[in-house]
Amino acid sequence: MNAFASLDKLLDPARPCFTAETAANILQIEPDAERITRMEELAAKANEGKLTREEETEYRSFISAGKMMSILKLQARLFLQRQAA
Repeated sequence: MNAFASLDKLLDPARPCFTAETAANILQIEPDAERITRMEELAAKANEGKLTREEETEYRSFISAGKMMSILKLQARLFLQRQAA
């Protein structure tokens, strides 16, 4: 089992860990402009095969954080949909 499967299980919509307010707030979270710029720089270097080890670690952390936020936002949407039903 990988870390994201564990997170997905933890955030099971049948056992929500947030309220309607926190779910709505989660959906508003976006990376700031500085982080977006850095991710784009690292992505370009990755596509060219020019990342240093340190940059690769940083890039992978951005990817992991993005995956985590995607799962969290999906769970928040599901929670809000079920609340509306």
